[in-house]
Amino acid sequence: MAQRTGLEDPERYLFVDRAVIYNPATQADWTAKKLVWIPSERHGFEAASIKEERGDEVIVELAENGKKAMVNKDDIQKMNPPKFSKVEDMAELTCLNEASVLHNLKDRYYSGLIYTYSGLFCVVINPYKNLPIYSENIIEMYRGKKRHEMPPHIYAISESAYRCMLQDREDQSILCTGESGAGKTENTKKVIQYLAHVASSHKGRKDHNIPGELERQLLQANPILESFGNAKTVKNDNSSRFGKFIRINFDVTGYIVGANIETYLLEKSRAVRQAKDERTFHIFYQLLSGAGEHLKSDLLLEGFNNYRFLSNGYIPIPGQQDKDNFQETMEAMHIMGFSHEEILSMLKVVSSVLQFGNISFKKERNTDQASMPENTVAQKLCHLLGMNVMEFTRAILTPRIKVGRDYVQKAQTKEQADFAVEALAKATYERLFRWLVHRINKALDRTKRQGASFIGILDIAGFEIFELNSFEQLCINYTNEKLQQLFNHTMFVLEQEEYQREGIEWNFIDFGLDLQPCIDLIERPANPPGVLALLDEECWFPKATDKTFVEKLVQEQGSHSKFQKPRQLKDKADFCIIHYAGKVDYKADEWLMKNMDPLNDNVATLLHQSSDRFVAELWKDVDRIVGLDQVTGMTETAFGSAYKTKKGMFRTVGQLYKESLTKLMATLRNTNPNFVRCIIPNHEKRAGKLDPHLVLDQLRCNGVLEGIRICRQGFPNRIVFQEFRQRYEILTPNAIPKGFMDGKQACERMIRALELDPNLYRIGQSKIFFRAGVLAHLEEERDLKITDIIIFFQAVCRGYLARKAFAKKQQQLSALKVLQRNCAAYLKLRHWQWWRVFTKVKPLLQVTRQEEELQAKDEELLKVKEKQTKVEGELEEMERKHQQLLEEKNILAEQLQAETELFAEAEEMRARLAAKKQELEEILHDLESRVEEEEERNQILQNEKKKMQAHIQDLEEQLDEEEGARQKLQLEKVTAEAKIKKMEEEILLLEDQNSKFVKEKKLMEDRIAECSSQLAEEEEKAKNLAKIRNKQEVMISDLEERLKKEEKTRQELEKAKRKLDGETTDLQDQIAELQAQVDELKIQLAKKEEELQGALARGDDETLHKNNALKVVRELQAQIAELQEDFESEKASRNKAEKQKRDLSEELEALKTELEDTLDTTAAQQELRTKREQEVAELKKALEEETKNHEAQIQDMRQRHATALEELSEQLEQAKRFKANLEKNKQGLETDNKELACEVKVLQQVKAESEHKRKKLDAQVQELHAKVSEGDRLRAELAEKANKLQNELDNVSTLLEEAEKKGIKFAKDAASLESQLQDTQELLQEETRQKLNLSSRIRQLEEEKNSLQEQQEEEEEARKNLEKQVLALQSQLADTKKKVDDDLGTIESLEEAKKKLLKDVEALSQRLEEKALAYDKLEKTKNRLQQELDDLTVDLDHQRQIVSNLEKKQKKFDQLLAEEKNISARYAEERDRAEAEAREKETKALSLSRALEEALEAKEEFERQNKQLRADMEDLMSSKDDVGKNVHELEKSKRALEQQVEEMRTQLEELEDELQATEDAKLRLEVNMQAMKAQFERDLQIRDEQNEEKKRLLIKQVRELEAELEDERKQRGLAVAAKKKMEIDLKDLEAQIEAANKARDEVIKQLRKLQAQMKDYQRELEEARASRDEIFAQSKESEKKLKSLEAEILQLQEELASSERARRHAEQERDELADEIANSASGKSALLDEKRRLEARIAQLEEELEEEQSNMELLNDRFRKTTLQVDTLNTELAAERSAAQKSDNARQQLERQNKELKAKLQELEGAVKSKFKATISALEAKIGQLEEQLEQEAKERAAANKLVRRTEKKLKEIFMQVEDERRHADQYKEQMEKANARMKQLKRQLEEAEEEATRANASRRKLQRELDDATEANEGLSREVSTLKNRLRRGGPISFSSSRSGRRQLHIEGASLELSDDDTESKTSDVNETQPPPSE
Repeated sequence: MAQRTGLEDPERYLFVDRAVIYNPATQADWTAKKLVWIPSERHGFEAASIKEERGDEVIVELAENGKKAMVNKDDIQKMNPPKFSKVEDMAELTCLNEASVLHNLKDRYYSGLIYTYSGLFCVVINPYKNLPIYSENIIEMYRGKKRHEMPPHIYAISESAYRCMLQDREDQSILCTGESGAGKTENTKKVIQYLAHVASSHKGRKDHNIPGELERQLLQANPILESFGNAKTVKNDNSSRFGKFIRINFDVTGYIVGANIETYLLEKSRAVRQAKDERTFHIFYQLLSGAGEHLKSDLLLEGFNNYRFLSNGYIPIPGQQDKDNFQETMEAMHIMGFSHEEILSMLKVVSSVLQFGNISFKKERNTDQASMPENTVAQKLCHLLGMNVMEFTRAILTPRIKVGRDYVQKAQTKEQADFAVEALAKATYERLFRWLVHRINKALDRTKRQGASFIGILDIAGFEIFELNSFEQLCINYTNEKLQQLFNHTMFVLEQEEYQREGIEWNFIDFGLDLQPCIDLIERPANPPGVLALLDEECWFPKATDKTFVEKLVQEQGSHSKFQKPRQLKDKADFCIIHYAGKVDYKADEWLMKNMDPLNDNVATLLHQSSDRFVAELWKDVDRIVGLDQVTGMTETAFGSAYKTKKGMFRTVGQLYKESLTKLMATLRNTNPNFVRCIIPNHEKRAGKLDPHLVLDQLRCNGVLEGIRICRQGFPNRIVFQEFRQRYEILTPNAIPKGFMDGKQACERMIRALELDPNLYRIGQSKIFFRAGVLAHLEEERDLKITDIIIFFQAVCRGYLARKAFAKKQQQLSALKVLQRNCAAYLKLRHWQWWRVFTKVKPLLQVTRQEEELQAKDEELLKVKEKQTKVEGELEEMERKHQQLLEEKNILAEQLQAETELFAEAEEMRARLAAKKQELEEILHDLESRVEEEEERNQILQNEKKKMQAHIQDLEEQLDEEEGARQKLQLEKVTAEAKIKKMEEEILLLEDQNSKFVKEKKLMEDRIAECSSQLAEEEEKAKNLAKIRNKQEVMISDLEERLKKEEKTRQELEKAKRKLDGETTDLQDQIAELQAQVDELKIQLAKKEEELQGALARGDDETLHKNNALKVVRELQAQIAELQEDFESEKASRNKAEKQKRDLSEELEALKTELEDTLDTTAAQQELRTKREQEVAELKKALEEETKNHEAQIQDMRQRHATALEELSEQLEQAKRFKANLEKNKQGLETDNKELACEVKVLQQVKAESEHKRKKLDAQVQELHAKVSEGDRLRAELAEKANKLQNELDNVSTLLEEAEKKGIKFAKDAASLESQLQDTQELLQEETRQKLNLSSRIRQLEEEKNSLQEQQEEEEEARKNLEKQVLALQSQLADTKKKVDDDLGTIESLEEAKKKLLKDVEALSQRLEEKALAYDKLEKTKNRLQQELDDLTVDLDHQRQIVSNLEKKQKKFDQLLAEEKNISARYAEERDRAEAEAREKETKALSLSRALEEALEAKEEFERQNKQLRADMEDLMSSKDDVGKNVHELEKSKRALEQQVEEMRTQLEELEDELQATEDAKLRLEVNMQAMKAQFERDLQIRDEQNEEKKRLLIKQVRELEAELEDERKQRGLAVAAKKKMEIDLKDLEAQIEAANKARDEVIKQLRKLQAQMKDYQRELEEARASRDEIFAQSKESEKKLKSLEAEILQLQEELASSERARRHAEQERDELADEIANSASGKSALLDEKRRLEARIAQLEEELEEEQSNMELLNDRFRKTTLQVDTLNTELAAERSAAQKSDNARQQLERQNKELKAKLQELEGAVKSKFKATISALEAKIGQLEEQLEQEAKERAAANKLVRRTEKKLKEIFMQVEDERRHADQYKEQMEKANARMKQLKRQLEEAEEEATRANASRRKLQRELDDATEANEGLSREVSTLKNRLRRGGPISFSSSRSGRRQLHIEGASLELSDDDTESKTSDVNETQPPPSE
């Protein structure tokens, strides 16, 4: 059962129900009504029946509503018979027309059949829903089947292509075309899927390690290309913005061995800007939403709204997640073998494209030059692309351009810079896409496994006709023209091959040539050049514009049959081309730019020289781009030189596209094409809706209708002989004799009998061919014949029945007569006595026959006994059956008991469900309370809405005021139109002149017509003579043409081959050079490896270079391989061409032989042939003579004609020139008139305003009217005096003056300065004087006229903008009143000026100069006003946008409210309905149980009756007297009993079956429900547990974080306290040291110990320097220092004690040595001070170091913890999301199960409905309850989802907290960085301090040496002193020479010491100056 249902679903979308189609009622309806198609605006075409014909018009009755309508005969299209409805191949339709095609497609689409054949086409209509027809089962179903054996499908097309490739060894192609959103890409995917499944290499191969790797890669190439090349458009969420040709290679056995992808026309402009509601390429959104934090930081990514190139921000695609798609893309890249570096480089380029858009330029104040105010974006971009920022900005803002031979730096404007940046972004993305395709091809290429043949799949955009068609549309339409030509050629080649196969006479027609003129118009290189050639030509010229290109195109191709001037206005379209799908208007804006695709070559070279290898590789062909010097074209010489330098390099887009298209077409011509046409049914993306007009337009554009048009030229309908005979033999009953006859002969006889026109049919070898519409006619004939036969049959049947009834009546009549006769006889005899005696005696006469009667009775007894035995046997059987029934009854009773138990369980279930229902109701109440809260919120929002509406009303009132002002302006426009009529009268005069010229032209044309008529007569004679010859030479000429074509193609192929040979040689030379370079590189590498074996880094670089070189080599080798393949394909094409040539020659010979065969059939024909040949020979001779004479006459005629034509052409050219001049003059006059009319309108508006104001001032109105009338009269006099041209010039001047007045008025209004008013009045007076002298100054004014007109146009534009701001200028009414007074003054001054006309002639020149100055002022004021206006319009637009956004929000809110209300109402209704159903089903269950009880009671009664009847039977058997009667009665009763028993049995069986079915269903439902319930509860519990666990974890984490924070704070506090303690200790120690130092001052010996202490200090400093990197060991070292210091203090104390002892001993000597010690003490004190300072500095530095280290440690710990917390939160978020997804999946599973249960229920209902409805109703009640439960569970799930959302909100809040933490971490990082900087500075200071310490040590050593010297000297002195003392004691002479000298020496030494101290101080001060201050 399941299998059957599984098969039924897809079959419904594939197979047609033929029973509905072959319905005889529809056939009869069609024949009776004469149904036809008539055009309809709504449905495209409607069915109608013809009622009456009135000449060319027909009255029809619509089939749908019975309305009558009048239609033209030509608009009616025939309807096909019902036999052809939903036909799989539309080429089989007998009436091939648009209506039938549309109707067939519509019928199939509405039946779910999306695929339909149309000849070679497979038409696909997008279903906008997933259909189950693409599974592996379906693939297997189509595998190995022929196309006609299976219904239409893309798999059938793929299968036929695959089989043809294998069998015929011919390459295949599948061409998918259609609009965006029609399903091209999807069908392409399905083709690849089918081929990958059918031809996967891993099934039969073992040489692959990974099974099906290539197929997997082939399937994975699509997601990559889609993400980089697809985008969301209005029509399609996944629209391919490029064309692609996927070439899948197969080996000889049919396995896939490789693939190759070629792309066409990537829409790169989408990367820069997008239309409303559209997106750029998917990869940008995927990257921004899917990239991780690390990747985002690497790629410098920002939010969606931060990028200018994402025009609409982030627009999500319904049903898709960009994040998931990004992961899929990444996986696909890994499968394709992309390395991590390649992927990262690609993503960098994608990020750089977005960064290009954020570069902003600013216009400098005084100049137009662009500047870059901020270069942060440029820095990011250069970082991503590996460029120097300064060079990049210089290349953008001031690029170097070649002028002549020199390079000049040219400053760029803001617009040029913006354009350059956009062009670079587009080019970068395009190059990335090209590289990606090349990389995919490289991955899919398998050079080891050579492909024998291939299947190509072309996915390209279909024909496009938009309102504005640009260069891209021309390229697409040009491609489709070529593809349609290919189709036409292929289709009719196949068609005509079939005709040839069937042996039908047919003249070959090449329908591909129908499209050749249009293709020539686009691609022709010269004579005359086509559109693309002209475009390329214009690209070379420096001063060429789009306008010059259009003019040249019109000039060259104006007379072409497929070229037209546009139907639209000039500003909307420039030219029109007639394509096969219709006329297309093209606008040639920016075509030259698009064709050249220029780039900033300075930046391009920078990118080529990029440090990033990937970017450099992308821009390796930098020498082939179009630079700025080509685009700017400063001078012709400069451009020429630039062109010469890059000759051969620069290729336009048009050229490249044309080349790629020719390659593609060459490939396709060498393949057997299969066509798939995709159609979009509607623009709403709704399933099951089909817009007829939209589909018809696409059928035209796709060429389906073109194919049908071609089909109609031949014999589209064909039918096999057997089928034709079987179906239409009824029309020719006696034509075919009895017995066997060949099908062909039978058909020939039938057609002879039908008397068909020979032109309408052809008889082949196996089929009979008909023209379109013939089969429909035969169907009508057949239906009429069948109706006649059926009527005759009905008549015969009715006659037979009538005759039978009549015979019966006759028999009844005769019986009545007999009865009447017998009754009459009885009536006569009844009173006759003898009759009475006879009647009484007759019974008595039987006494004599008693013995006979006894014998008869015995016989009867025997019979009865036999019957009795039989009856007894039957009774035994009955008893046995009865026992069986009893047993069955017992079984049923047991089942009933089981059922009752089940019922009791069900009751318990119901009770449980009721309890659950109550719980759910409580939940419902909660929800209702929530709804009330929501309603309160809603009321608040409604109040806000009212406020918004009030605001909107205010805005609307403002709009109404603007509308009123607009109406006033329209009134003024009406007054202005009156003046335009005057201008039109003047135009009529000009038209009279034009008519004269037209008459002259007509005379010329008459002459030409005479000449042409003479020519035509001569040509008619020639035609008459040539007709006979042409008839005989048609076939030969056709064949010769084909031969010529083939020769041409061969020549082209040879040319192409030569080109390719040349290119291959060039490439080989390049390869040789590259190989030489490679060899050199290898040698260098070897040398460098030998030299730098030790240096690993350099070696790595060299290996990288080597790998790059090898890569280049491999790429070049791959290119060589590709070129060789191309060369081989060229060879193959050449062979094919030769083959075709041979085939054609064979066809020629075959045709000749056929002709000879046909002529050699009979002897008579042979005689005729000989006669005809003789006649032909005579005719040929006569013809040759006549042709010679005729040719001579023609030559004479031609010469004469040529001379006449030359004269006429000269005259025509002169006339044309004259006409062109006239037209130019006319156009000029018309433009003047238009301008004048516009000015008149302006003046009228001004006048109307002034009149409106004059009404208020009654007194002034009369004076003004009088003056105006005088002015009009004066103007009229002037108009009479002057000529027409002078009049026009006067009008122009007056209008110009008035416009200038208006300009002055606006200037006054804007500036509102009286000084300007006075200036403008003076200017007006001067200009009015100038106006009166214009009659004598016409020539000067003509020269000035053009410039004035241009200024006037500018002023008109300004006026249009200012009119919109009338409301803003109402405040300036007072100024306008002043203007009215000024106008009055000017009118008076005009009158005065008229009188003074002659005097002012001399002063005109001065006034002209003043006027020029005034114009300058006016222009300045006008510009200022324009700027103000622009600002105002921007503000207005902004306000409107705000209003529209608010309105949208309000609408969305209203919709949400309505939806909420609907949902609540629906829930309430569903609840009520469920309750009602539950009650009904309970009642039904009760009624069922009662019915069951009644049935059981009836059964028991029947059994009782059965027992009674048996007892009666026994009684009857016992009584033998009335045996004869009782037997009969017994038999009857027995039969009745048997019937009753059988009925009972059947009833019992039915009851049992029904019970069994219900029990099974019930059990199944209960099991399913329990399982679902259990599963749902489990899921809910699991989810709740997970949520609670996550909650707990989050709370734990938060608590842990808080605890950690507190611990950190405590630790920090402790650390600070310890630090303070350490500082106090240090201070104490310092105090002790200072005390020790003071004590040491008194001691000389302590100097040596100081030296030891200095050494200790040095050692400690060295230790500190060593421990700089070890932060944690610092505290230990400080402790060691403290201990050492304490030890030193103890030592110092001991030394103090010893020093005190020494002091006492030395007190005597101190007095004597005071002078010397004083000198030494000064130096000592300085040293001690310096030591103290250094020690304090060291201590301070150490403290700072410790602080910074502790801070750093704390920050690091904090940062680690925050990162860990963020990671855990991320994982939890991911888990939450996965859980939500799982719950959604579970919900979807439950819904699917629910749907399956519903489907099963429907099946059960269908099966049981006829038998027992009551049980089903009970089950329905249960199901309803279950559904309620499901709904309740769904509500619970919704509540769970809400909980999930809340948790997600909490998570978001936590994320916010985490982000805050992250910000803090960033701040800490910054602090850390600052601290590190400070550390570095401190370290520097330390180092400097160490240097100072070393210097101090050196100075101390010096001092020590000097001190030692001093001590020695002192000792010497002491010795001297002692000697002196001794001498004094002795009383000897004293000599102080030594002491003095000693003192001198000491003094000198003291001085030197002091000097050295000064030096040290100066040095330390220098060090301090050079040392930078410590950073805070």
